[in-house]
Amino acid sequence: MNPNILILGAPGAGKGTQSARIAEEFDVEHVTTGDALRANKHMETEHGTPASFMDAGELVPDPVVNEIVNAALSEADGYVLDGYPRNLSQAEYLDDITDLDVVLYLDVDEDELVGRLTGRRLDPETGDIYHIEYNPAEDEAVKERLVQRDDDTEETVRERLRVYRENTEPVIEHYEETGELVRIDGEQTPDEVWDDIKETVEEEA
Repeated sequence: MNPNILILGAPGAGKGTQSARIAEEFDVEHVTTGDALRANKHMETEHGTPASFMDAGELVPDPVVNEIVNAALSEADGYVLDGYPRNLSQAEYLDDITDLDVVLYLDVDEDELVGRLTGRRLDPETGDIYHIEYNPAEDEAVKERLVQRDDDTEETVRERLRVYRENTEPVIEHYEETGELVRIDGEQTPDEVWDDIKETVEEEA
């Protein structure tokens, strides 16, 4: 049986990078809320379809997200779940529908997260993402056309992190109380973070 893994962490903590490595190494599905919603946007639930909310630019309500995640997990033979649960009621729902082998929390200081997120730059022609410190563009022509996305300014980033912490702190506490949470030092290099994750999953799963 392939492991069921939940990965938590603030925006900029490196969840996407590490989730992809987990999925490849342990041969499990990478389930993200965004992908699951897009893939099932016309799925009928008693509260409507995800598309009816997404097309109106509204947040998809918890009961609809819950059903979509349930459908995605029930089809997966092992998974790494990324981007859900975002609040305590979703965490409690998740407890009811699946058994987690381990909950990984990528622990990164807020100032480090701000540096990571505000340093991101987008190439509007290719959609590629660079970083002024960690992944600078080498081609001068590319370098000149890079732009900072509106949601990567410091003010916006700090507000996103505040909202994240407000909603997700109770989730982290919940998994600490159940004994499933393992804190990973997310400020190490991506390879060092991966080594810790791989060791943890092999021990726990």
